[in-house]
Amino acid sequence: MVFDSFDIKSLIRPVIDFPKPGVIFRDITPLFQSPTALRLVMDSFAHRYVEADFTHIGAMDARGFLIGSVLAYQLNKPLVLFRKQGKLPADVLAEGYATEYGEAFLEVHADSLCEGDSVVMFDDLIATGGTLIAAANLIRRMGARIHEAAAIIDLPELGGSQRLEDMGIPTFCLTQFALSEQ
Repeated sequence: MVFDSFDIKSLIRPVIDFPKPGVIFRDITPLFQSPTALRLVMDSFAHRYVEADFTHIGAMDARGFLIGSVLAYQLNKPLVLFRKQGKLPADVLAEGYATEYGEAFLEVHADSLCEGDSVVMFDDLIATGGTLIAAANLIRRMGARIHEAAAIIDLPELGGSQRLEDMGIPTFCLTQFALSEQ
């Protein structure tokens, strides 16, 4: 199946006024319930990165774990988990960031990466970029570099992809939505 002939947008459910009034949440659950769509998404990412020069896959809590774990397996790369505060058991580095809905902290095991490592970061979507920017700061604090930030969905009107690009981090998304698009 060719990516252009399959509309993954039709399998991303808009949930109006979630988690608060005025927000359209982009639910990827239906996409993951379709074996064809799931394979298409994962194969698209794997094809992009199979010959790329990077050492690790970074996955954002929680929906990024769904993407990152499959790709770490497919590409035979170590998986680095970026978790919400208080979820990791060993020594961590933490980074605060603003979300669309408030403030949060992202943590990673302090020994996950070292100088010379290069990471492709995965999340389900790029909105304001807060989570991926926090992860990028953590990656850089460990002496590693970011190869690219990738997601299924980009919400370009919220500026996250541009913020990442302004930090020197290339971005790649399979599709995008306008904020008003249902």
